[in-house]
Amino acid sequence: MSTVTPEGTEDFPRLRLTPDPSLSRLSGGRTLLGGSPYRVLRLTEAGARLVEGWLDGAAVADRPGQRRLAGQLVSAGLVHPRYEAGPFTAADVTAVVPVRDRPEVTATLGALAGLAGAVVVDDGSAVPLPGATVRHPASRGPAAARNSGWQRAGTELVAFLDADVVPEPGWLDALLPHFADPRVAAVAPRVRSRPGGTALERYEQERSPLDLGPLPAVVRPGSRVGYVPTAALVVRLSALRALGGFDESMRFGEDVDLVWRLADRGQLVRYEPASEVRHAPRSRWSAWARQRFDYGTSAAPLALRHGGAATPLRVSPWTLACWAAVAAGRPAAAAGTALITASLLPRKLHGVGVPAEESVALALRGHWGAGRLFADAVTRSWWPVAVPALAASRNGRLLLAAAWSRHITDWRKLRPPLPLPQWLTARIADDLAYGAGVWWGALRHRTLAPLRPDTSPWPGRDGVRRL
Repeated sequence: MSTVTPEGTEDFPRLRLTPDPSLSRLSGGRTLLGGSPYRVLRLTEAGARLVEGWLDGAAVADRPGQRRLAGQLVSAGLVHPRYEAGPFTAADVTAVVPVRDRPEVTATLGALAGLAGAVVVDDGSAVPLPGATVRHPASRGPAAARNSGWQRAGTELVAFLDADVVPEPGWLDALLPHFADPRVAAVAPRVRSRPGGTALERYEQERSPLDLGPLPAVVRPGSRVGYVPTAALVVRLSALRALGGFDESMRFGEDVDLVWRLADRGQLVRYEPASEVRHAPRSRWSAWARQRFDYGTSAAPLALRHGGAATPLRVSPWTLACWAAVAAGRPAAAAGTALITASLLPRKLHGVGVPAEESVALALRGHWGAGRLFADAVTRSWWPVAVPALAASRNGRLLLAAAWSRHITDWRKLRPPLPLPQWLTARIADDLAYGAGVWWGALRHRTLAPLRPDTSPWPGRDGVRRL
């Protein structure tokens, strides 16, 4: 492992860093823990002093060593960048708006003042859209529509927006500065559901699959924010050209595929919730369930293209063994497995300055937190097999009740504008529709890849680093 000793202390006001909520500092600041996926980083004494200053509000100096260290911390998700200025303005952005059988896009286009222009792509609407820039005589799908749009852009950046999305005023102000980092290929805002009075609209305000939460993040498989939708996404034109754009063979999940291909090339995709747009949810529960089912069908083609990135469950072998023992009704074996892991991890992390008690706590918290992941997998992606199998035994029924109780916990925490019975019904239906789509896609593509768990050990090759 290489050791990087940052240089210089000259103030450079363009870049400041804010800590991720997961960040912990040990050993006088020389050991950093956190990020997503979770990492342990060991700093030199000079690096620790710089990081302490940055977290206290100092700017990152325009020195190679400081920029390199700051970039490594940003890439790990331990801190998030805040640029005071950037190289681009709205005049460097062309919007691409794909439309099909939606005659009214005035609200979307009206929110794009100041942009270089907008390319509206009519993807085979039954009644041709007046004023569309491009028209496909027959629908070719969202990937082809977006490709037809960005290929007509003449600006450095392209903003993809769905026709039912309306950006909030100033939405680009928080997005464009991120492109000051040449590694950043795309930045996504927070996509929130438009408020409404129906039960479906109230549910979507809290559980829209497009809303990825209030915390900024690096977007990559296996992290807190594993994907971002092209309902709203700003991308470098050069990155689109290098990838050849969206994969037009994919009817769903083409946006996830694009983001993961960018990550595979070592480029950064960022999620920036300080910027917000609003989208319209489905108007009927049947259309909503179909949407969730369609999203599920994308898991198989994504798994075939990206392997374990599309796994429904990512845990260590020890954690898998622990919860398998719980499912088998063997709590003593589960407790023994957890204690063995807790005793082994301190040896692995001692050399990078993590105290034994912290290592033990990490191991136990990891096992406990994985329970939520197992509950999600069992009642979502695996439910056609897992739910009937568990329901056949008393212990299994208790586990199912515990798994579904997480929805009650969420209701108490979020206090959504829905009564608990409606919330529970919608959450379970949400999981069932998505899981059915996963299995349909797996059968159609004749693969079990989207159903297999990823049992890579933690910390892996990149989980512990010296900087």
